[in-house]
Amino acid sequence: MARQQRPTLIDVAEAAGVSKALVSIVMRGAPGAGAATRERVLRIAAEMGYVPDQRARNLRSTATGVLGVTFELREPFHGDLVDEIYGAAADAGRDVLISAVTARRPESVALQTLLRERCEAAILVGSRSNPGEIERLTERIPVTLVVSEAAPAGAGDVRGDDAHGVQLAVDHLVSLGHRRIAHIDGGDAPGSRVRREAFVRSMAVAGSMAAHRHTRSASVIGGGITAVDGARAIRGLLEATSAADEFPTAILAFNDECATGVIDVLVRAGKRVPEDISVIGYDDARFASLLPVPLTTVSQDAHGLARHALEAVVAMADNETPRRIVVPPKLMVRATTAAPPR
Repeated sequence: MARQQRPTLIDVAEAAGVSKALVSIVMRGAPGAGAATRERVLRIAAEMGYVPDQRARNLRSTATGVLGVTFELREPFHGDLVDEIYGAAADAGRDVLISAVTARRPESVALQTLLRERCEAAILVGSRSNPGEIERLTERIPVTLVVSEAAPAGAGDVRGDDAHGVQLAVDHLVSLGHRRIAHIDGGDAPGSRVRREAFVRSMAVAGSMAAHRHTRSASVIGGGITAVDGARAIRGLLEATSAADEFPTAILAFNDECATGVIDVLVRAGKRVPEDISVIGYDDARFASLLPVPLTTVSQDAHGLARHALEAVVAMADNETPRRIVVPPKLMVRATTAAPPR
């Protein structure tokens, strides 16, 4: 007869009617579960004969003092965050191991590197992993996500308030007198959906106000995270728009990198920024203020995000409850926005 397979965390979670991440928290004796839930999970686990995987326990108990960080190499703002994380880690007496995500190196490989190198905890910058993958990782090491999609219960979450940031950008453009405003989104990038929905909502509010009742409905164009994506999106818009009075007088790009591609194509097409068309980026990456025409953008506060992420993941390594932190953005008005042409 085949030997009966021993119960797993998933089996206990299903029997208890809770998430696998919560069972992991209970089994580790970490904060984050109520007394009644903790007692019920432990009782069910005992009845099922569940025995924690000692190998995983040994991996978690190896206090190396090294924090692993993954980030998308194509995102300049992610590089800014990593630089700030280095500084925060040095102040906390921790070392940092970087594992980049590239077009040829998926996030799954970057995460396996952190586990192989026995990192004590992990900060995932702009993670695209699904909740199930993150939950499995939290069973091995403490994890905090930064500027990513919503984190599962067992992981920390540090993010900017994207909805408010988009509102700041739209309010700025409307206050200048813009009525035709388009948003080039980030495709499937983390945060793209939130910013896209916030743009549509903000434009609807602006259009309903008596002072701006002629503001048009939101125009959303598929884009991406790179300058090439921004250039392709605005080039398509130029080709599809026949009348000058139908072309947007302002563009809100998904991020600063995307905005640079937009500006490059506009200038090559003979349009002046901001005299003919205003452009706003997002993130306030370090290069944004150094461009020939300094970019108006929404600042995500890389320093604040990095410090919060470092503190959150170190606290989790000390068995504290995962933290949920939202950092407010600021609008940085520079030289790429102005009143629309008369």
